[in-house]
Amino acid sequence: MPGPLAEPCRFGVFTGIELELQSPDAIPPAARLGLEPPRFCGQCGRRMVVQVRPDGWSARCSRHGDVDSTEMYHR
Repeated sequence: MPGPLAEPCRFGVFTGIELELQSPDAIPPAARLGLEPPRFCGQCGRRMVVQVRPDGWSARCSRHGDVDSTEMYHR
């Protein structure tokens, strides 16, 4: 089973809207600058539980598991 942010994503991770229906300006400016963690699962569009720490963030989807910001930088 793919993780919450595994490619290909079906939903916008900052909006929860299906990517085919999401307009490019729907992404908040802070997210475009890399200042916001993802709030929605890219696989199912559900809201994730997000914990922001001084050194990054972690997020958990009830269906697709956990992801941590440290994992994102090692890809």
